[in-house]
Amino acid sequence: QVDLVESGGGSVQAGGSLRLSCAATGYTYNRNCMAWFRQGPGAVREGVATIYIGPLYIGADTTYYADSVKGRFTISEDNDKNTVYLQMYGLKPEDTAMYYCAADSRSICSNSEGDYAYWGQGTQVTVSS
Repeated sequence: QVDLVESGGGSVQAGGSLRLSCAATGYTYNRNCMAWFRQGPGAVREGVATIYIGPLYIGADTTYYADSVKGRFTISEDNDKNTVYLQMYGLKPEDTAMYYCAADSRSICSNSEGDYAYWGQGTQVTVSS
């Protein structure tokens, strides 16, 4: 069992920045893939960024970003703290959503929510124009 707790959400104006954190506790060895998803008002949950933090192998893709956030968001991991971050710059009103952290033990990370076994409760990000 892996427990995930997100933090760092808030309200910012367009162009601002936020850093989301996802702290993992429990059986943290069972989380090769970490991801951030978001769900805006009336929208489906979408994968924003993923990071592979398991044992490296040839051909492993370590990070993935949705086209809508490329160049603005960065996902990273602090192994010592069992924490994954999502640094967000140049925020836009369309980034407004509940952001969720997810984890799974698979070796190839996916941006599909059905492929993640563990989820946090979410942290709200609101961007005003």
